[in-house]
Amino acid sequence: MWDTESLIRYGGLLLLFLAVFCQTGLFFCFFIPSGGLLFTTGVLIATGQISTSLFLVCGLLVIASVLGNLTGYYFGVKTGPFLYQKEESRFFKKTHLLAAESFYKKYGSLAVAAGLFFPIIRTFAPVVAGMIRMNIRLFVIYIFIGSVCWISSFVVAGWLVGRLPFLKPYLPYIVGGIILLVTIPILIKIIRQLNQSGKPPVHKN
Repeated sequence: MWDTESLIRYGGLLLLFLAVFCQTGLFFCFFIPSGGLLFTTGVLIATGQISTSLFLVCGLLVIASVLGNLTGYYFGVKTGPFLYQKEESRFFKKTHLLAAESFYKKYGSLAVAAGLFFPIIRTFAPVVAGMIRMNIRLFVIYIFIGSVCWISSFVVAGWLVGRLPFLKPYLPYIVGGIILLVTIPILIKIIRQLNQSGKPPVHKN
């Protein structure tokens, strides 16, 4: 089990920065519990055990996420095809790569933003985006938006629990609501695709 509080106490902001960067940029770091680290960080900020401001911490971690995703993207550009031939190991599971590829194919460009909310997907989605050479400007825009939503939602949720302990029983609903708001565009796209697939083909005379 990961003791996220101890990790943050001893590693500080540098460890948090590296954790977010590595999980979003290095495929063999998919196991890092970044969600737990982000939430615990919010709690520690609220209780005064981390003196750095909430906005500064979120800003630094958004930068870490963007840089990590760009690293994953360029890794996909340069060596992506190699991963399909690489044998599975303790630090690499081809099924994770295939899951991210399937997620990307289903949800398109939105996958790189919404995928940050899902473990494994957040690590491999940028690699897939690089492999298919997604437009880099579009990639940066989606990754920035997704990083802001992902980082702030988990850190702020922890901060709220730290400042208002009575909210703790409602935490699953708070986090779930935030995730739902972020993924609504994907849900709309799925519904549209289902509606289109249900329509009979149009035959031209």
